[in-house]
Amino acid sequence: MQTKRASFLALLLFATAGNLNAQQPARLPPTLPWSGKSEALIAKAGDPWITPAEASEFRTTPRYAEVRAWLARLEAASPLISVRTFGRTAEGREMIYVRASKGGTGKPVVLVQGGIHSGEIDGKDAGLMLLRNIALRGKDSLLDKVDLVFVPIYNIDGHEQRNAYNYPHIRGPAEKGRDANARNIDLNRDYAKLDAPESRAMIGLIRGLDPILYIDCHVSEGFDMQYDVTFTYAGWGTYARHRATAEWLEGRFGPAVSSALTASGHTPIIYPSPIDTRHPEKGIRYSPEGPRYSTGYGDFIGMPTVLVENHMLKPYRQRVLGTYVLLEAALKVAATERARIAEAKAADRASRPTELLTRWKPAAAPIGWIENFKGVAFDTYRSPASGRDEQRWLGKPITFRMPIIGQQPVESVRLPKAWWIPPEQTEVIERLRLHGIRFETLQAPQTRQLDRVRLIDPKLSQPNEGRYPITARFAHESVEQEMPAGSVRVPADQPLGLLAASLLEPESQDSFLAWGFFPEMLAPAPSTDAYVLAALGERLLETDADVKRRFEQKLKDEPAFAADPDARLAWLYAEAGPGHPYPLRYPIGREVD
Repeated sequence: MQTKRASFLALLLFATAGNLNAQQPARLPPTLPWSGKSEALIAKAGDPWITPAEASEFRTTPRYAEVRAWLARLEAASPLISVRTFGRTAEGREMIYVRASKGGTGKPVVLVQGGIHSGEIDGKDAGLMLLRNIALRGKDSLLDKVDLVFVPIYNIDGHEQRNAYNYPHIRGPAEKGRDANARNIDLNRDYAKLDAPESRAMIGLIRGLDPILYIDCHVSEGFDMQYDVTFTYAGWGTYARHRATAEWLEGRFGPAVSSALTASGHTPIIYPSPIDTRHPEKGIRYSPEGPRYSTGYGDFIGMPTVLVENHMLKPYRQRVLGTYVLLEAALKVAATERARIAEAKAADRASRPTELLTRWKPAAAPIGWIENFKGVAFDTYRSPASGRDEQRWLGKPITFRMPIIGQQPVESVRLPKAWWIPPEQTEVIERLRLHGIRFETLQAPQTRQLDRVRLIDPKLSQPNEGRYPITARFAHESVEQEMPAGSVRVPADQPLGLLAASLLEPESQDSFLAWGFFPEMLAPAPSTDAYVLAALGERLLETDADVKRRFEQKLKDEPAFAADPDARLAWLYAEAGPGHPYPLRYPIGREVD
């Protein structure tokens, strides 16, 4: 989940070697008693169509090859089921999806995926059970008005790197996969930048299907609580960029699936993302999202997207059954609401936002409260492992008043009419093409008045998701510039204009610039002899009052700069004449007039 930031040292209390077992390498808090009507969904021992997870009594989950073999057998047994490939992983494994359909043209699609974080694998085993019951056990009416497309394992390479120590905070199955793919890229941070082949394949599948509902199955982190199935949407609905689809999710989807889950014995809630796991009373976080995440991406393209976050401390059996109930309810509500969803998607894609929120901070006061939050009591003890007080969850249900902490805008940018990208930026242009963002290619050079951006005090962040992210401040200036043939113009006036803005506006936290796509900007300009630069700098200070003012302020504000003769001369050289075209200059222009 995109807002997981809590510390889980309290959950990683390693047992002694004599107490380690295949089921769980860490002592987890006690389970809460549970039984529900959804237990009737489990196939009996000896059933020829029992799933591998059911056959193991949910102690284990099947490997990729077992999943493919089971699905191949189901496909052979039912005309409703077809298994197809849609790409290859970084290690070359075929990515598969299952289409459950009664045929016919033009039927909307519900797209469900499991295992984007492959240790959070509840969706895979719930989906196999649901497919069996659709194909062979009388649930085929779910396909009367919609098709189901199911990706059982998104992050297949990570799924196969399984052991008992992956995701030690999650109660079962015995061995789990990893969070990231073979290149250690978290696919739920890659929807915007598309560095991984798996991400490119998924965006291609989404574009081809244009689903009326997209469901991404996860398992949570965080504090102990009584809720077992939680789910949410981009910005928790409150901060969604596109309002029509967000309002459908909040007003129609949420109540329908919550009612179904409650009737089946589960305890649902909108995902409570903790601000501080050690202090649950500090509240839960609602905040905007960027398109790096599944839910954020769905919001930016006007596609209703749901993030399922089952509670990690609930037994695997309970979590899988809850996921099954949610998925079945989702198919029903999508079928009933398909016309409303289509209208909401169309409304969002016809909208043309003029601003992009790029920075925010926690609100000073709660934006709401959950009056009787169903929590679990804890105390603290001195851990010999950490040497500090750690939490010990007691398995005792409690309720308390939980604050909801929202966000306040800090920075927004006004969108230009278009962005201009020079032809040499092939990596960026290809990403736009993969996303389906519309652009025009110049057949002949054009001279345009553009807003150009210069980086101020850029800093490289720690490596993250296969990239070196960049942070900086930005200065904008209007310049006349000739764009060569082959340059592309990306208009903001298009259905994916907001997604284009998030990728191309330098201030955006998910921009290509922020992810470090333009390292050439940070290379120093060619230099020359110090006596020449000193003379050039002296003349500049004599003739340009603005440069002199800013130079003197920089000397005052930055003692290290003031004490570095070469840095002083390099700064003055960069300010002189037209300057070098690469250092600290964002290569993408903004058409504002």
